[in-house]
Amino acid sequence: MSTVVIQGACHCGAVQWRFKGEPDSATACNCTTCRRYGALWAYGFEDERVDVTGPTQTYTRGMWVVFHFCATCGCVAYWRGLHKDKGRVPMGVNVRMTELENVARIPIRHHAGLEGPKDLPSDGRCVADYWF
Repeated sequence: MSTVVIQGACHCGAVQWRFKGEPDSATACNCTTCRRYGALWAYGFEDERVDVTGPTQTYTRGMWVVFHFCATCGCVAYWRGLHKDKGRVPMGVNVRMTELENVARIPIRHHAGLEGPKDLPSDGRCVADYWF
């Protein structure tokens, strides 16, 4: 049985990520950072479900997350948590960095990050509904 691997890359291809397995959801967050980036995040843990390569610049937001973007083309590719969860480093990859057919049917989870760590009820939409 083969394992699904989704791959993504920034526009110029210098920064790449691999996500092992199919994400349960992709998160649309309305916090002050994510809404500006327009990213849709799939969550995993570094070196378990998520592998990243390539040179990045970073932006640290608060005391919990570091966003990584390509130093050449500027695309936001992923974030890394600053604190471990049971010894593992949480990460999120921007599923907009892959092709639509790889992620089209993944359900969207709405996270009200602007109001604090709060998930909103599902509205039945999936990544394809956000692709535009």
